[in-house]
Amino acid sequence: MNPRHPLSKPARPVVNGLTLGVLMLDTRFVRFPGEIGNGLTWPVALQFKVVKGATPARVIDDEGAGLLEPFIEAARELIDLGVQGITTSCGFLALFQRELSEALPVPVATSSLLQVPIVERMLPKGKRVGILTINERALTDRHLAAVGVDATTPIVGMHEHSLFRKAFTDQALPSAADFSVLEREMVDAARRLTASHPEVGAIVCECTNMPPFAPALRAATGLPVFDMVGLIRWFVAAIQSHAA
Repeated sequence: MNPRHPLSKPARPVVNGLTLGVLMLDTRFVRFPGEIGNGLTWPVALQFKVVKGATPARVIDDEGAGLLEPFIEAARELIDLGVQGITTSCGFLALFQRELSEALPVPVATSSLLQVPIVERMLPKGKRVGILTINERALTDRHLAAVGVDATTPIVGMHEHSLFRKAFTDQALPSAADFSVLEREMVDAARRLTASHPEVGAIVCECTNMPPFAPALRAATGLPVFDMVGLIRWFVAAIQSHAA
């Protein structure tokens, strides 16, 4: 491949031994251990880059308007540094899955929602995947279609005035992020999902801030829970042996 081609990986990466590059939203909220944006979550070298101006409001409420090129440019910087794959810190960036994959020379996994079609095929007859999201209204058919998810998939979001929604969209002070309250809200959302959709046989968490609460969701529902951290571990395992 021509090294000057926009899809070319650098012949000599700046840093050796990197695996995955993480495109981070421009946020100030607390990221707990066990989620994508906390370094203690990962046993391997991940490289993080904040996409300036990519606030939760712009990505979720405005569907990422005007942010595709900044995400592509940030990803290229990480690839020049030496990463072997690209991911993001927000499930709503599913909207950019095709565009980022086409623009970059390494594999891209934008969203935990990529797992929904796979998990659906794993379930017993009559069972479906249910999605937990930070904002049900904002998660549109366009987001689902971008990663091959059936538009009739059951979805439940966090309540508009929940601490979870306020904390992880930078509408509350970082000090207000009480883990026990956030966990209770997550469990309540999971129970609402399974009560309103008894056919749900597994849960996929859209939001990258949800993985620290996955054990509580499993305990409360008795269902398998899939999230972004699990997807990334699978992704890293696939590319790690090729990191150089």
